[in-house]
Amino acid sequence: MNINPFQPPISRRSMLQQLGSTPGMIGAAAFLSQQSLSEAASAGNAAGCHFPPKAKRVIHLFMNGGPFQADLFDPKPALEKFAGQRPPGADLVTERPTGGLLPSPFKFQPRGESGVPVSELLPLLSQHIDDICVLRSLHADNPNHGPALLQMNNGSILPTRPSMGAWFTYGLGTENQNLPGYVVLCPGRPVRFSILWNSAFLPSAYQGTYINHSSIEPSKMIPHLRNTKWDQSTQRRQLELMRQLDAEVQSRTGEDQAFQARLQSMETAFRMQFQASDAFELKEESKQTREDYGDGHFSNGCLLARRLVERGVRFVQVYYGNGQPWDTHSGHDDKVPKLCKDIDRPIAALLGDLKQRGLLEDTLVMWGGEFGRTPTSENGNGRDHNHHGFAMFLAGGGVRGGMTYGETDDFGFKAVHNKMHVHDLHATVLHLLGLDHERLTYRHAGRDFRLTDVHGNVAHDIIA
Repeated sequence: MNINPFQPPISRRSMLQQLGSTPGMIGAAAFLSQQSLSEAASAGNAAGCHFPPKAKRVIHLFMNGGPFQADLFDPKPALEKFAGQRPPGADLVTERPTGGLLPSPFKFQPRGESGVPVSELLPLLSQHIDDICVLRSLHADNPNHGPALLQMNNGSILPTRPSMGAWFTYGLGTENQNLPGYVVLCPGRPVRFSILWNSAFLPSAYQGTYINHSSIEPSKMIPHLRNTKWDQSTQRRQLELMRQLDAEVQSRTGEDQAFQARLQSMETAFRMQFQASDAFELKEESKQTREDYGDGHFSNGCLLARRLVERGVRFVQVYYGNGQPWDTHSGHDDKVPKLCKDIDRPIAALLGDLKQRGLLEDTLVMWGGEFGRTPTSENGNGRDHNHHGFAMFLAGGGVRGGMTYGETDDFGFKAVHNKMHVHDLHATVLHLLGLDHERLTYRHAGRDFRLTDVHGNVAHDIIA
């Protein structure tokens, strides 16, 4: 049977090299995987839920740089009373030396039926507070961006561990074989960049797919998506030939995982040509929807996140911007209103949109940065990093709304009640996804690894 539609029979290795030069299919394959997918063939099926999940998917809205908790969700009137002073409770070590207590100039008021106080900087988001659980007592291990970003995203300050998105997809798999299970949207390069969504020792099929959405044209967000040289039928025949060649060789020499992984990457790239353009095409949204979300990178990222999760993408991260936009070491009070204006409308629209579509009940929305900021001053009008106590919020996905959990001290410097370490956050999110953080493990280098390492407690009080 002549199964080669191109030329006389060639070797398996030559065929792989020939296909590797095609601009559309393999360009997309390389885009999908920034690392070699050599071990992806060992991925097999997802580990599967340990118990019925409350959430099926996660949207992580990441404020890279670290917002100040007392500006937004954790009012601290004592800052005004002791302004300029440095009482013992404010004498904690952070990345840099800081001065006296610096009050937040922004006002709070109770919102929603729950009466949870929210800052005047977030008027639209505050309308959804009854669907939000504010976590006021987060804490982490390191005040530097690099280690803190790794701990929040990868569960460890070490740069050798899989990202939480990789763990999620390893545990649950994907709901759409035509799109990646884990997508990262960022209009630039955050600190640490791709290591924050890597799969490390997990099979590479579970790593994140990075998309720079500075331009909202699908062809620019996903370069080389379509093969302009060969049509769909020809590409399909190529892949069939590859499979047959591979099966023939494996029958003689045994399984070749590297080749299987590359073939899997080609398959995903092939299917994405006909699915991704639709998923990333914001022009298909109504004028009213576009207006609801607003303009700008973060607005587009939130709308893209909704389009992706409704098509079965398991985990979507939306980084606020390039670098560390929330890193306000100086001019803090001047920068924060602009930052909050940029996030207020799109997050409110996202929550409302998910709820209206019936997706919020099983989609977990996470908001926060890698740490918070100090209630003491730096450079007169700035704030340093603060890993001792900071705020995040969760919404949907089985979380109790209209509540706060945990407390910081009177100045908002340190978590003191119902303290929630990053490991506890990860354990809780995994629990909402139907995964036991102590049982979701992967054998590597002679030991069983997990996202929470040997730590982590589920915060059952916030679960509906």
